[in-house]
Amino acid sequence: MAQLVSADTAAEGRPCVDTVVLQPTPFCNIACRYCYLPSRSDTSKMSLDTVRAVFTALFASGWSHPWLTVIWHAGEPLVMPVTYYEEAFALVAALTPPGIEVRHAIQTNGMLIDATWCALFRRWQVGVGVSIDGPREIHDANRVTRQGRGTFDKTAAGIRCLIEEDIPFHVISVLSTRALQAPDEMLAFYRDAGITDVCFNVEESEGDHISELFADGGAEARFRQFLGHFWRKSREAAGIRFLREIDGMLTRILRPDEAAGENSQVQPFGMINVDCHGNVSSFSPELLGLKNADYGDFIVGNIHTDSLDDMRRSDAMRAMHRDIAAGVAACRAECAYFSVCGGGSPINKLTENGSFATTRTSFCDLVQKVPTDLILDALDRLETVLDDDMLVRSAS
Repeated sequence: MAQLVSADTAAEGRPCVDTVVLQPTPFCNIACRYCYLPSRSDTSKMSLDTVRAVFTALFASGWSHPWLTVIWHAGEPLVMPVTYYEEAFALVAALTPPGIEVRHAIQTNGMLIDATWCALFRRWQVGVGVSIDGPREIHDANRVTRQGRGTFDKTAAGIRCLIEEDIPFHVISVLSTRALQAPDEMLAFYRDAGITDVCFNVEESEGDHISELFADGGAEARFRQFLGHFWRKSREAAGIRFLREIDGMLTRILRPDEAAGENSQVQPFGMINVDCHGNVSSFSPELLGLKNADYGDFIVGNIHTDSLDDMRRSDAMRAMHRDIAAGVAACRAECAYFSVCGGGSPINKLTENGSFATTRTSFCDLVQKVPTDLILDALDRLETVLDDDMLVRSAS
Protein backbone atom coordinates (compact mmCIF):
# COMPACT_ATOMS: atom_id res chain seq x y z
CA MET A 1 0.00 0.00 0.00
CA ALA A 2 1.20 3.52 -0.75
CA GLN A 3 2.62 5.46 2.20
CA LEU A 4 1.50 8.96 3.13
CA VAL A 5 3.98 11.83 3.36
CA SER A 6 3.58 15.26 4.87
CA ALA A 7 1.87 17.84 2.68
CA ASP A 8 4.17 20.75 3.55
CA THR A 9 6.80 19.72 1.01
CA ALA A 10 4.55 20.70 -1.90
CA ALA A 11 4.72 24.30 -0.81
CA GLU A 12 8.51 24.11 -0.72
CA GLY A 13 8.67 22.68 -4.24
CA ARG A 14 11.10 19.91 -3.42
CA PRO A 15 10.89 16.15 -2.89
CA CYS A 16 10.33 14.67 0.54
CA VAL A 17 11.83 11.20 0.69
CA ASP A 18 10.16 9.14 3.40
CA THR A 19 11.22 5.71 2.16
CA VAL A 20 14.42 4.29 0.69
CA VAL A 21 14.16 0.77 -0.71
CA LEU A 22 17.53 -0.94 -1.05
CA GLN A 23 18.22 -4.19 -2.87
CA PRO A 24 21.18 -5.78 -1.07
CA THR A 25 20.98 -8.60 -3.62
CA PRO A 26 18.45 -9.63 -6.26
CA PHE A 27 19.10 -13.28 -5.39
CA CYS A 28 16.40 -15.27 -3.64
CA ASN A 29 16.88 -18.70 -2.13
CA ILE A 30 13.36 -19.83 -3.08
CA ALA A 31 11.18 -19.64 -6.21
CA CYS A 32 7.66 -18.49 -5.36
CA ARG A 33 5.25 -19.25 -8.17
CA TYR A 34 3.76 -15.74 -8.12
CA CYS A 35 7.07 -13.85 -7.94
CA TYR A 36 7.38 -10.98 -10.42
CA LEU A 37 11.14 -10.35 -9.96
CA PRO A 38 13.05 -11.21 -13.14
CA SER A 39 16.57 -11.46 -11.65
CA ARG A 40 16.09 -13.67 -8.61
CA SER A 41 18.96 -15.96 -9.68
CA ASP A 42 21.43 -13.06 -9.87
CA THR A 43 23.92 -13.24 -6.97
CA SER A 44 25.19 -9.65 -7.30
CA LYS A 45 25.59 -7.78 -4.02
CA MET A 46 25.23 -4.13 -3.05
CA SER A 47 28.58 -2.78 -1.87
CA LEU A 48 28.97 -0.63 1.21
CA ASP A 49 30.29 2.06 -1.14
CA THR A 50 26.86 2.09 -2.77
CA VAL A 51 25.16 2.33 0.62
CA ARG A 52 27.45 5.24 1.48
CA ALA A 53 26.74 6.98 -1.82
CA VAL A 54 22.96 6.69 -1.38
CA PHE A 55 22.82 8.29 2.04
CA THR A 56 25.56 10.83 1.41
CA ALA A 57 23.57 12.10 -1.57
CA LEU A 58 20.20 11.96 0.17
CA PHE A 59 21.25 13.78 3.32
CA ALA A 60 23.22 16.37 1.33
CA SER A 61 20.12 17.10 -0.77
CA GLY A 62 18.01 18.07 2.24
CA TRP A 63 15.17 15.96 0.85
CA SER A 64 14.95 13.42 3.66
CA HIS A 65 11.81 13.24 5.76
CA PRO A 66 12.58 13.62 9.49
CA TRP A 67 11.45 10.00 9.94
CA LEU A 68 13.11 7.97 7.22
CA THR A 69 12.34 4.29 6.65
CA VAL A 70 14.99 2.16 4.94
CA ILE A 71 13.58 -1.10 3.58
CA TRP A 72 15.97 -3.91 2.61
CA HIS A 73 14.01 -5.88 0.04
CA ALA A 74 13.73 -7.14 -3.57
CA GLY A 75 15.39 -10.52 -3.29
CA GLU A 76 15.97 -12.39 -0.02
CA PRO A 77 17.94 -9.95 2.16
CA LEU A 78 19.02 -12.56 4.70
CA VAL A 79 21.19 -14.40 2.18
CA MET A 80 23.62 -11.57 2.92
CA PRO A 81 25.62 -12.13 6.15
CA VAL A 82 24.73 -10.53 9.46
CA THR A 83 28.06 -8.69 9.38
CA TYR A 84 27.00 -6.92 6.18
CA TYR A 85 24.04 -5.32 7.93
CA GLU A 86 26.07 -4.49 11.02
CA GLU A 87 28.43 -2.50 8.82
CA ALA A 88 25.69 -1.01 6.66
CA PHE A 89 23.55 0.11 9.61
CA ALA A 90 26.58 1.62 11.36
CA LEU A 91 27.53 3.43 8.16
CA VAL A 92 24.06 4.92 7.75
CA ALA A 93 24.01 5.95 11.41
CA ALA A 94 27.34 7.74 11.02
CA LEU A 95 26.04 9.65 7.99
CA THR A 96 22.67 10.61 9.47
CA PRO A 97 22.50 14.30 10.41
CA PRO A 98 20.83 15.61 13.58
CA GLY A 99 17.06 15.90 13.32
CA ILE A 100 16.59 12.80 11.19
CA GLU A 101 15.60 9.43 12.60
CA VAL A 102 16.32 6.37 10.46
CA ARG A 103 14.44 3.12 10.97
CA HIS A 104 15.55 -0.01 9.14
CA ALA A 105 13.11 -2.69 8.04
CA ILE A 106 13.65 -6.07 6.41
CA GLN A 107 11.14 -8.15 4.47
CA THR A 108 12.19 -11.81 4.53
CA ASN A 109 10.90 -15.29 3.80
CA GLY A 110 12.03 -16.13 7.34
CA MET A 111 13.82 -19.36 6.48
CA LEU A 112 17.26 -18.19 7.63
CA ILE A 113 16.23 -16.47 10.86
CA ASP A 114 18.15 -17.67 13.92
CA ALA A 115 19.33 -16.24 17.24
CA THR A 116 22.19 -14.36 15.56
CA TRP A 117 19.80 -12.56 13.23
CA CYS A 118 17.50 -11.81 16.15
CA ALA A 119 20.41 -10.22 18.01
CA LEU A 120 20.94 -7.90 15.03
CA PHE A 121 17.24 -7.06 14.87
CA ARG A 122 17.20 -6.25 18.57
CA ARG A 123 20.41 -4.23 18.54
CA TRP A 124 19.28 -2.02 15.68
CA GLN A 125 15.52 -2.13 16.37
CA VAL A 126 14.88 -3.45 12.88
CA GLY A 127 11.30 -3.78 11.71
CA VAL A 128 10.84 -7.38 10.58
CA GLY A 129 8.27 -8.58 8.09
CA VAL A 130 7.97 -12.30 7.35
CA SER A 131 6.27 -13.65 4.25
CA ILE A 132 4.05 -16.59 5.14
CA ASP A 133 0.84 -17.32 3.27
CA GLY A 134 -1.05 -19.19 5.98
CA PRO A 135 -1.28 -22.86 6.98
CA ARG A 136 1.03 -25.40 5.37
CA GLU A 137 -1.32 -26.43 2.55
CA ILE A 138 -1.95 -22.83 1.47
CA HIS A 139 1.63 -21.61 1.98
CA ASP A 140 3.32 -24.51 0.20
CA ALA A 141 1.07 -24.19 -2.85
CA ASN A 142 3.11 -21.19 -4.02
CA ARG A 143 6.10 -20.57 -1.75
CA VAL A 144 8.45 -23.32 -2.85
CA THR A 145 12.16 -24.01 -3.21
CA ARG A 146 13.90 -24.12 -6.56
CA GLN A 147 13.31 -27.88 -6.43
CA GLY A 148 9.56 -27.35 -5.96
CA ARG A 149 9.42 -28.33 -2.29
CA GLY A 150 7.36 -26.41 0.25
CA THR A 151 9.04 -23.88 2.53
CA PHE A 152 6.49 -23.83 5.35
CA ASP A 153 8.54 -25.68 7.97
CA LYS A 154 11.59 -23.42 7.72
CA THR A 155 9.50 -20.24 7.62
CA ALA A 156 7.48 -21.35 10.64
CA ALA A 157 10.74 -22.15 12.47
CA GLY A 158 11.96 -18.63 11.76
CA ILE A 159 8.77 -17.18 13.21
CA ARG A 160 9.11 -19.33 16.33
CA CYS A 161 12.65 -18.01 16.75
CA LEU A 162 11.41 -14.41 16.56
CA ILE A 163 8.80 -15.15 19.21
CA GLU A 164 11.28 -16.95 21.48
CA GLU A 165 13.74 -14.06 21.15
CA ASP A 166 10.94 -11.52 21.76
CA ILE A 167 11.48 -9.73 18.44
CA PRO A 168 8.43 -7.78 17.21
CA PHE A 169 7.37 -8.71 13.69
CA HIS A 170 4.48 -8.73 11.29
CA VAL A 171 3.60 -11.18 8.56
CA ILE A 172 2.56 -10.54 4.99
CA SER A 173 0.32 -13.20 3.47
CA VAL A 174 -0.39 -13.28 -0.24
CA LEU A 175 -4.02 -14.28 -0.64
CA SER A 176 -4.64 -16.86 -3.34
CA THR A 177 -8.02 -18.17 -4.41
CA ARG A 178 -7.63 -20.98 -1.87
CA ALA A 179 -6.83 -18.59 0.98
CA LEU A 180 -9.84 -16.39 0.19
CA GLN A 181 -12.03 -19.44 0.78
CA ALA A 182 -10.60 -20.04 4.26
CA PRO A 183 -10.78 -16.98 6.57
CA ASP A 184 -11.42 -19.10 9.67
CA GLU A 185 -8.55 -21.42 8.82
CA MET A 186 -6.24 -18.44 8.27
CA LEU A 187 -7.27 -16.83 11.56
CA ALA A 188 -6.79 -20.08 13.50
CA PHE A 189 -3.34 -20.47 11.98
CA TYR A 190 -2.22 -16.99 13.04
CA ARG A 191 -3.53 -17.45 16.56
CA ASP A 192 -1.97 -20.89 16.99
CA ALA A 193 1.38 -19.63 15.64
CA GLY A 194 1.44 -16.62 17.97
CA ILE A 195 1.17 -14.15 15.08
CA THR A 196 -0.51 -10.91 16.15
CA ASP A 197 0.26 -8.43 13.35
CA VAL A 198 -1.11 -9.37 9.93
CA CYS A 199 -0.92 -7.80 6.48
CA PHE A 200 -2.65 -9.15 3.40
CA ASN A 201 -1.51 -8.81 -0.21
CA VAL A 202 -4.03 -10.11 -2.70
CA GLU A 203 -2.19 -11.98 -5.44
CA GLU A 204 -1.89 -9.35 -8.17
CA SER A 205 -0.64 -9.14 -11.72
CA GLU A 206 2.75 -7.45 -11.53
CA GLY A 207 5.67 -7.56 -13.93
CA ASP A 208 5.60 -10.86 -15.84
CA HIS A 209 3.28 -12.53 -13.34
CA ILE A 210 -0.38 -12.64 -14.35
CA SER A 211 -2.67 -13.57 -11.48
CA GLU A 212 -5.51 -15.99 -12.16
CA LEU A 213 -7.46 -14.55 -9.25
CA PHE A 214 -9.29 -12.05 -11.45
CA ALA A 215 -10.17 -14.37 -14.33
CA ASP A 216 -13.88 -14.60 -13.47
CA GLY A 217 -14.43 -11.04 -12.25
CA GLY A 218 -15.39 -12.14 -8.74
CA ALA A 219 -12.20 -11.26 -6.86
CA GLU A 220 -13.57 -8.10 -5.25
CA ALA A 221 -16.62 -9.85 -3.83
CA ARG A 222 -14.52 -12.75 -2.54
CA PHE A 223 -12.02 -10.43 -0.89
CA ARG A 224 -14.80 -8.34 0.65
CA GLN A 225 -16.36 -11.46 2.14
CA PHE A 226 -12.97 -12.76 3.32
CA LEU A 227 -11.79 -9.52 4.93
CA GLY A 228 -15.14 -8.70 6.51
CA HIS A 229 -15.40 -12.17 8.04
CA PHE A 230 -11.77 -12.23 9.16
CA TRP A 231 -12.04 -8.78 10.77
CA ARG A 232 -15.26 -9.65 12.60
CA LYS A 233 -13.98 -12.99 13.88
CA SER A 234 -10.61 -11.54 14.92
CA ARG A 235 -12.40 -8.93 17.05
CA GLU A 236 -14.58 -11.57 18.66
CA ALA A 237 -11.78 -14.03 19.40
CA ALA A 238 -8.91 -11.61 20.16
CA GLY A 239 -5.33 -12.54 19.32
CA ILE A 240 -4.89 -10.29 16.28
CA ARG A 241 -3.48 -6.96 17.46
CA PHE A 242 -2.97 -5.26 14.10
CA LEU A 243 -4.68 -5.86 10.77
CA ARG A 244 -3.04 -3.55 8.23
CA GLU A 245 -5.93 -3.44 5.78
CA ILE A 246 -8.25 -2.13 8.50
CA ASP A 247 -6.00 -0.29 10.93
CA GLY A 248 -4.00 1.43 8.20
CA MET A 249 -7.13 2.57 6.38
CA LEU A 250 -8.90 3.64 9.57
CA THR A 251 -6.26 6.28 10.33
CA ARG A 252 -6.72 7.77 6.87
CA ILE A 253 -10.50 7.80 7.04
CA LEU A 254 -10.57 9.48 10.45
CA ARG A 255 -7.76 12.01 9.99
CA PRO A 256 -8.78 15.70 9.85
CA ASP A 257 -9.18 17.15 6.37
CA GLU A 258 -6.33 19.59 6.95
CA ALA A 259 -4.00 16.67 7.77
CA ALA A 260 -4.52 14.97 4.41
CA GLY A 261 -1.30 13.52 3.08
CA GLU A 262 -0.08 12.52 -0.33
CA ASN A 263 0.62 9.21 -1.99
CA SER A 264 4.41 8.87 -2.08
CA GLN A 265 4.22 6.35 -4.92
CA VAL A 266 3.06 9.07 -7.31
CA GLN A 267 5.57 11.73 -6.24
CA PRO A 268 9.02 11.99 -7.88
CA PHE A 269 11.39 10.81 -5.16
CA GLY A 270 8.64 10.38 -2.60
CA MET A 271 10.53 7.13 -2.34
CA ILE A 272 13.95 6.24 -3.70
CA ASN A 273 14.58 2.70 -4.92
CA VAL A 274 18.16 1.54 -5.46
CA ASP A 275 19.29 -1.78 -6.91
CA CYS A 276 22.49 -3.58 -5.98
CA HIS A 277 24.44 -1.79 -8.72
CA GLY A 278 23.39 1.69 -7.60
CA ASN A 279 20.75 2.20 -10.28
CA VAL A 280 17.97 4.45 -9.04
CA SER A 281 14.25 4.56 -9.72
CA SER A 282 11.28 6.12 -7.99
CA PHE A 283 7.52 5.71 -7.70
CA SER A 284 6.49 2.05 -7.16
CA PRO A 285 9.48 0.02 -5.93
CA GLU A 286 8.33 -2.94 -8.04
CA LEU A 287 9.29 -0.99 -11.19
CA LEU A 288 12.99 -1.42 -10.50
CA GLY A 289 14.28 -4.31 -12.59
CA LEU A 290 11.37 -4.36 -15.04
CA LYS A 291 11.37 -3.15 -18.64
CA ASN A 292 8.75 -1.36 -20.71
CA ALA A 293 8.50 -0.11 -24.30
CA ASP A 294 7.59 3.43 -23.22
CA TYR A 295 9.83 3.88 -20.18
CA GLY A 296 12.72 1.51 -20.76
CA ASP A 297 14.05 0.10 -17.50
CA PHE A 298 12.53 2.85 -15.30
CA ILE A 299 16.03 3.86 -14.15
CA VAL A 300 16.58 7.61 -13.77
CA GLY A 301 20.31 7.46 -13.02
CA ASN A 302 23.05 5.79 -11.01
CA ILE A 303 23.96 6.94 -7.53
CA HIS A 304 27.68 6.70 -8.32
CA THR A 305 27.59 8.94 -11.40
CA ASP A 306 24.49 11.16 -11.23
CA SER A 307 23.24 13.66 -8.69
CA LEU A 308 19.75 13.25 -7.25
CA ASP A 309 18.79 16.62 -8.68
CA ASP A 310 19.91 15.56 -12.17
CA MET A 311 17.91 12.36 -11.78
CA ARG A 312 14.83 14.33 -10.74
CA ARG A 313 15.15 16.46 -13.89
CA SER A 314 15.99 13.56 -16.21
CA ASP A 315 13.92 12.76 -19.29
CA ALA A 316 13.02 9.37 -17.81
CA MET A 317 11.70 10.90 -14.58
CA ARG A 318 9.79 13.61 -16.45
CA ALA A 319 8.15 11.10 -18.79
CA MET A 320 7.04 8.83 -15.96
CA HIS A 321 5.84 11.69 -13.79
CA ARG A 322 3.91 13.28 -16.67
CA ASP A 323 1.87 10.13 -17.21
CA ILE A 324 1.55 9.26 -13.52
CA ALA A 325 0.32 12.80 -12.80
CA ALA A 326 -2.24 12.51 -15.59
CA GLY A 327 -3.52 9.32 -14.01
CA VAL A 328 -3.69 10.94 -10.58
CA ALA A 329 -5.62 13.91 -11.99
CA ALA A 330 -8.12 11.52 -13.56
CA CYS A 331 -8.47 9.65 -10.28
CA ARG A 332 -9.07 12.91 -8.43
CA ALA A 333 -11.76 13.92 -10.91
CA GLU A 334 -13.74 10.70 -11.00
CA CYS A 335 -13.08 8.56 -7.92
CA ALA A 336 -14.94 8.95 -4.62
CA TYR A 337 -12.12 7.17 -2.80
CA PHE A 338 -9.38 9.58 -3.84
CA SER A 339 -9.05 11.14 -0.37
CA VAL A 340 -7.91 7.83 1.13
CA CYS A 341 -5.92 6.65 -1.88
CA GLY A 342 -4.21 9.65 -3.44
CA GLY A 343 -4.05 8.31 -6.96
CA GLY A 344 -3.36 4.60 -6.81
CA SER A 345 -0.30 2.48 -7.51
CA PRO A 346 1.64 3.19 -10.74
CA ILE A 347 2.89 -0.38 -11.09
CA ASN A 348 -0.66 -1.74 -10.98
CA LYS A 349 -1.92 0.83 -13.48
CA LEU A 350 0.87 -0.01 -15.88
CA THR A 351 0.56 -3.78 -15.53
CA GLU A 352 -3.23 -3.98 -15.60
CA ASN A 353 -4.13 -1.06 -17.87
CA GLY A 354 -0.98 -0.68 -19.96
CA SER A 355 -0.39 2.93 -18.94
CA PHE A 356 0.38 5.12 -15.93
CA ALA A 357 -2.17 7.64 -17.23
CA THR A 358 -5.17 5.57 -16.17
CA THR A 359 -7.39 5.16 -13.14
CA ARG A 360 -9.12 2.12 -11.71
CA THR A 361 -7.25 -1.15 -11.10
CA SER A 362 -7.82 -4.27 -9.05
CA PHE A 363 -5.40 -2.71 -6.54
CA CYS A 364 -7.92 0.12 -6.09
CA ASP A 365 -10.90 -2.20 -5.78
CA LEU A 366 -9.31 -4.52 -3.25
CA VAL A 367 -6.71 -2.53 -1.32
CA GLN A 368 -8.53 0.81 -1.15
CA LYS A 369 -12.26 0.40 -1.74
CA VAL A 370 -13.03 -2.82 0.11
CA PRO A 371 -11.43 -1.83 3.47
CA THR A 372 -12.93 1.67 3.21
CA ASP A 373 -16.41 0.30 2.63
CA LEU A 374 -16.11 -2.19 5.49
CA ILE A 375 -14.98 0.50 7.91
CA LEU A 376 -17.66 2.99 6.85
CA ASP A 377 -20.33 0.29 7.18
CA ALA A 378 -19.08 -0.50 10.69
CA LEU A 379 -19.09 3.18 11.65
CA ASP A 380 -22.65 3.54 10.32
CA ARG A 381 -23.77 0.59 12.44
CA LEU A 382 -22.03 2.04 15.49
CA GLU A 383 -23.73 5.39 14.93
CA THR A 384 -27.11 3.67 14.69
CA VAL A 385 -26.49 1.81 17.95
CA LEU A 386 -25.46 5.02 19.71
CA ASP A 387 -28.49 6.88 18.37
CA ASP A 388 -30.81 4.11 19.55
CA ASP A 389 -29.14 4.12 22.96
CA MET A 390 -29.62 7.87 23.29
CA LEU A 391 -33.30 7.53 22.39
CA VAL A 392 -33.76 4.87 25.06
CA ARG A 393 -31.99 7.01 27.66
CA SER A 394 -34.03 10.10 26.82
CA ALA A 395 -37.28 8.16 27.06
CA SER A 396 -36.47 6.63 30.45
